[in-house]
This record gives sequence, C-alpha cells and structure tokens, in this order.
Amino acid sequence: MSLSRFLSFLVLSCTTAFSTSRIDLNSDWRFHLDPAKSGEAQRWFHQVPTDVEIVDLPHTWNIGPNVNYQGTAWYFKAFTWAPAKGQHVEIHFGATFYKSRVWLNGNLVGEHEGGYTEYHLDLTPQLKENNLLAVEINNEPKVDTIPGADLKAAPNGTIADWWPYGGIVRGAWLTVNNGTTVRWQHIDTKPSSSTAEVTVHVEVENQTSALQSGKLKAVIFADGTSAPVTSVEKEVRLRVGSAILDCSLKIPDAKLWSIDNPHLYRSEVTLLDRGGRVLDSLSDNFGVRTVEIRDRHLYLNGERVRLTGLTRHEDSPWEGLAETRGTMLHDWEDLKNLHTTLTRPVHYPQHPFIYDYADRHGILLVPEIPMWQFAESQMTNPKVIALAKQELHDLIEQNYNHPSIFAWSVENESATDTPGGVAYFQTMYAYAKQLDPHRYVSFADDMVAFANPATNGSRYADFIMWNEYFGSWDGPETLLPAALAKIRDGYPDKMVLVTEFGYPGVFATDPQTADKERSRIIREHLDAFARQDWIGGALLWCYQDYHSSHNLRPGQTDGYVDHGVVDKNRQRRPSYYVWQEANAPAHLHLRWTVDEKGIPTGFEATIARRSEQELPSYSLVNYRVEWSLLDQNLKEVAKDSQALQEIGPPQALQGHWSHSDSQTLRLDVTLYRPGGDIALRKIVHWHLPKEGTLGGDDQGGTIHPASN
Repeated sequence: MSLSRFLSFLVLSCTTAFSTSRIDLNSDWRFHLDPAKSGEAQRWFHQVPTDVEIVDLPHTWNIGPNVNYQGTAWYFKAFTWAPAKGQHVEIHFGATFYKSRVWLNGNLVGEHEGGYTEYHLDLTPQLKENNLLAVEINNEPKVDTIPGADLKAAPNGTIADWWPYGGIVRGAWLTVNNGTTVRWQHIDTKPSSSTAEVTVHVEVENQTSALQSGKLKAVIFADGTSAPVTSVEKEVRLRVGSAILDCSLKIPDAKLWSIDNPHLYRSEVTLLDRGGRVLDSLSDNFGVRTVEIRDRHLYLNGERVRLTGLTRHEDSPWEGLAETRGTMLHDWEDLKNLHTTLTRPVHYPQHPFIYDYADRHGILLVPEIPMWQFAESQMTNPKVIALAKQELHDLIEQNYNHPSIFAWSVENESATDTPGGVAYFQTMYAYAKQLDPHRYVSFADDMVAFANPATNGSRYADFIMWNEYFGSWDGPETLLPAALAKIRDGYPDKMVLVTEFGYPGVFATDPQTADKERSRIIREHLDAFARQDWIGGALLWCYQDYHSSHNLRPGQTDGYVDHGVVDKNRQRRPSYYVWQEANAPAHLHLRWTVDEKGIPTGFEATIARRSEQELPSYSLVNYRVEWSLLDQNLKEVAKDSQALQEIGPPQALQGHWSHSDSQTLRLDVTLYRPGGDIALRKIVHWHLPKEGTLGGDDQGGTIHPASN
C-alpha cells in the first residue's frame, strides 16, 4: 500500500493552544505479523508492507486464527500534521504487550518493556507534514521478562498461568501542548474530626528552552459538582526540566470514602503563565479515608472490617486482554453483585476503568506487578530487579490517587522462602515505601503454611497474603487446621488476607463435579477463615475461567482453566449463587403471619449485620428494604419500602395485607445498599395446602437464589 493512499485514513491538526489537547488514535491502524522478525531489516518503519490487516485499538492478535502466536508483529498509522511553532507532541500507549519499539518517519523514538502500564514518547523532533508511525511488538516470555518463563516449578521454563496477549491492548492517543506539561499530581489526605488536610504534589515538566514564571492553582471540588470546596494558588518559577511543586489545602466537613458510601473529591491543578493564560491543567479524583492494620485486624475509617471478594483476569474469548468498556463493566457489575468489597484484583496492573470503578463502588484493592512464580535465580537477576522496579514505579505513579487502593503487592508465589527471594522482597518493599510511604506492602505467599516463619519473606511484609489450596495443590483438606495454627503462632503480629482459595477443575473428572467441590470449599473454608480472628479477608480464585496453557485437563495444551464461578462466556455455575449467598453482608429471617384459617396476611422478619466473628463483616448504614407480594397470576397484591437505621443488632420488620384468595403467594424481600445495589434478596412461596398438609414451612418457605 502506498503511503499517499494510506494517509487518507487520518488527518490531524491542532491549533495553537496552551493547555494539553488529547487526540484519539484508536481507529484505522494497519497490522502485520512478522514471524521471521525481518520487519526491521526490510525497513517496515519506512514502508508499510503489503497484505496488512485493518484493525482498531485496543487490539490483540491472539484472538482468532493467531491465538497461539508468540513472536513479533507490527502496527502502522499514517497521518498528516499541521505543525505550529512551539508545539510539543507525544504519543501515549495505554499498554502494549509486551516489548515495543516505536518509529516515526523512520526514526526510532523510543522503546518500552512491560505489558500493563501506560507510557509516552516524544514525537516533536521527528514530526513532519506527512507522518508514518510504526510500532513493533513482541509477546514472547523469557526468563528475564515480567511476566516471564516460570523456572520455580519447571526447570526448562513455561509461560505464566495466563495468556500472553500480544498487541496494543489498551489504546493510543496523542497529546499536544506548548511545551509545559503537568505530568501528574499525587494527593495525600489526613482526615480529622472536622476537616481533612490535603497535600497535592505536582510534577511539572518545562520542555521549552526558557525559564517559565507563573502560578500554580489547585482547586478541590466535590465529585460531580462545579462549585469549589477549597482552593489555593502560589507563584512558581520553572527551570528547564522537571520539578515537584506542593500545595496544601483543607476540606471543611470532609465526607469519608467507605464501602457503601464511597464519597469522592476532584483535584484540578492548573499552571498559568504570568499573563494568566493556562499553560496546562490536570484533574484527578481522590477520596478521604484511613486504612489501618493494628492488632492483626483491618480498620477502615477506624471501624474494624472483614472483607471478601473474587479475583478476575482481564480475559475473554472475544477480546482477550484488549478489553473494551462493555466487557469490564459487565464483569465488575457482576463482581459487585457477588458482594465484592475487596480484591487483589489479579497478578498485573489493571485497566484505568477498573480502578475508577472500584473507587466509585467501594471496593478495596491490592494491585500487583506480574512477578509470577519466579525462581530464586530470577529474583536475584539484576535485570529482573530493575524491570520489577520499573513496573512497580509505573503502577504506583499512575494509580497513586485511587482511594480504593490500600496496599501494593510485589510478586506472587515466588521463591520468597529462599535468601535471594527474601532479599528481593526487602528491596522492593523499600522501593515501594519510597514511592508511596502511606500504603502497605506485601506479596502473595503460597509457602507461608509450609516455610519456616523465622526465614520466610512474609515476616518482613506489612501483612500476609496467603494463597491457600488445601483440597487440591496444597494437599488434603485435613491439613488446613494445622496450617491455620502454624500461621497464627508463627506470625503472631501479622494480619492475614487469604488472597486465593478455591477449587481448580483439573482435580475433578468433569466441570460439574468440579463445581460441586468448589461450592463445598466456598462454604467450609470461609467458615474456617471466619473462626480465625486474625484473618481480615478472603478472596476466591476466581470469577471466570481464563485462557492458559497451565492447569488443564489431561491431553490439553491450551484452553480455558476451569476455576471460575462463571465459565469463559460468563454463564453462571451453581457456585456463583453459593458465593453470593455466603457473602451477603446481612442475615434476613422471614416468617409468615397467618389468620385463623392458616392464610398469610403478613410476615415478620429480622435483619442483622454479620458480626466480627463472620466473613464478611462491616457496618451497614443507609440501607433500604423493599418487599412485594405477588399472587398466582404474578399480579402485585401489596408492597412497601422502609429506610433502615444503621443495621447492627437484629431489627424487626413487618408487612401486612388484606386476605387473599390466591392459591399461591410469592413474597420478595430485598435489601438495597445506599447506592442502589442489591445486598440481599429472599423470595418465599406459599401455596394453599392440600388436606392434611401445611402451606409453606416454619422457616418461611422456599428460598430461591436471586440477583440484580
């Protein structure tokens, strides 16, 4: 394809402006596999090869006929540009998996390693009127990549336990400004009884060749409003290069971010020149809250909480890692429906949508970098350590302001029971605290129940993240009580989050048998965890089946791991409803009230929050209950709703209606969270008894699974 013909697909221009403009680049790319890795030698960065495929971003080549392809591929984008004096232009990629090199007009402008975080490159020196952007990407795992080849369990190395989806997997865009950029703001909060102290740290880059003088203005708004809550401005002088500027503010009568009432604020920082013109600005949401670990317990805003949830891979048969908003929204709405209040959420940094969703829906997170099952030789490799630091830096810098994040994880199931592994964790712990001194740091430990507590890496963590699989990989379930006792006594000052438990289908003969075991383990292991006062939360692995070459049934070399409460197509298994019922935040007991003939004329109910001796357990404030009664034709006979005070000790509820001649009755009682999500729902049926029998039962009839 000729460049002149290709140029017709995109024409970009940007008038002279001060504040940064963003230009979407997600449509009409050209894509070509390069299995021989000959694209560079053939100078594809100068001339687009023939037989290209037209694709939109986000995109992965591992969907469809190239599902198993691991190697090199190229993306191309041609555009015209109307340059203006003083413009500074960057290309941003939300994520490219895994290694990338980027050319503009035949010039290498930069490269990046790591598949899950955003990066940017300066295009300014190479921009012309007619431009060709070329991106070479390779998705092959090696022993010194992250994620990489697993040497811990396999001496010859195998890929990580999820699919290496190659491509530009989270979109691309250009930014344009006049050479002064507000790169990021990091917002720290300290709530008190009447106000919240806020410190905004702002990184500003002056890419011009001259000293810049002006003002930095910080304004805080309540989320969704345009009236400022507080503001401050200060004089600044910017030398060429980057600088960190600080602003201090106070929010009067600050509302706290919490599980059921996740109040957000917005900080907008603006850099102005001496004439008052906007050079650049940046807006970020944040929340005011405290998360503390003390006495082996987890506290949110001073209240002890015990939380639960599920992990989720960014994976589906239709999009893989290149997820769109619809898939993410569907899955996270379903996770909320499953009462998720805490999650890891998986082994690698997430799409920005997911952090924002957790912020707005009261879900605490522990994001992780993808150090998965690394051997000691890998954890002592200087290249691996440097790359792990880069990935942790990007994760923290880009997600610092999310109130949902309360801790960082620096690896999963690696050799932290060895001297080299312990040294790795200590190095990463110190680096994480340097980047973010306010959050906790840990790692997912599959050896904590087996290793010597005196030498295991978890003794250096702020809290323990325990991956527990008794009943499958860890051995028989009869060993679980001894493992709990060993952790309880061996780490007497550590709170524990169970960051994985569940049942992998490979241990069963078929998916149906596997899910019966999964359902049983959900009930029994949650109950065992709840009895341990020092366990602050538990996470089921996992929400959905995911693409992998590991943990498959005999004869399979790749496929979808049978591990979820929904399958790869999001079809719910029975374990979905078992988890949903077991993790509802309250107990609801119903009983019919009947007349002298035994016909229901109402009901009595009690509702109570789960106690601190249960999982989950957290305060329930501003909840609402609704009930409706339907007759045999599903016609509504009666209904009512009631706002509830804080749900603590059991509260009594009553409903009444006139006598009904219906042969059957259906009572639906639903408890709603303050945001409108269903917290608990019970449906009871009554039927006109045959002679010699009773209608309904003493416990309120048949309870049916129900969801949003």
